[in-house]
Amino acid sequence: MAFGFDLSPLVARAEEFEAWAEDVRADERALRLVRERITLCRRDIAKMIATGIDEGVPTQREGQGPADWTDVRRRYAAVIGRIPRRADRAALEPIAEELSRFADEVLMLLENHIKLQDSTANESQNGGHIQNSNPNHLIDLEPRIQECEAATSQPAPQSPRLRGLSEGTYPLGMVLDACSDIADYAKGGSIANWRDFLATAAVVRPMLGISPSAWEDAQKTMGEIPAAIVLAAILQRGPAIRSAGGYLRGLTRKAEAGEFSLGPMLMALIGTRRRDKRRA
Repeated sequence: MAFGFDLSPLVARAEEFEAWAEDVRADERALRLVRERITLCRRDIAKMIATGIDEGVPTQREGQGPADWTDVRRRYAAVIGRIPRRADRAALEPIAEELSRFADEVLMLLENHIKLQDSTANESQNGGHIQNSNPNHLIDLEPRIQECEAATSQPAPQSPRLRGLSEGTYPLGMVLDACSDIADYAKGGSIANWRDFLATAAVVRPMLGISPSAWEDAQKTMGEIPAAIVLAAILQRGPAIRSAGGYLRGLTRKAEAGEFSLGPMLMALIGTRRRDKRRA
């Protein structure tokens, strides 16, 4: 009894009420997760579309695929235009699935472009002739790698076989999307430009146990920023790489032989991160 009321019926149903409350909390968590999934997909798609536009990535292959990046953006806008301001989990989950599939399609466009570039570069190397008539055709989201290197140090002489490692092909946003962990070590917790990226790489390098000599060799062979991108990728892979120094030396030898490209490494990390999100 409490204040003249018999509470025994409520006590008898306490477990039922607790189960109901847990169901409500579970629904709220699920709704929050699907909203987060939509937010992350939108961010990923926007970054990848920007990369595709900036790098002039073709959207069609053998007549298949979107007409151009304007078409891709139009399709993307149509999907997000269906997101209601207030919706329950049942309404949002199909949109989250559609955005996830759309993100995979855009990622495939970028991956195919990288593979084609690598294939073309390998054919040129095998033929003994590499052409690069317009090395500055890419409009980067950040200052070009060459400009940053010129501002920070004298660039090391580059062999023609290292084309693609030092042209500034990859926007900083794309690199940070693939190697997000390096931002945890940045001053202030964020990386705004290539200068910040290089400074953060200098902090991370000894933490990974990479010797000064291995780092110097990588920088001389790949270029200052490409070597820093490789270091960020090594950090991102974490325990999967037992010896960061040995791994870096191995990649440096491949770069010397013209057998290494940053593109597949970055795309593999972006793809892995997306798959991990879907499993979460």
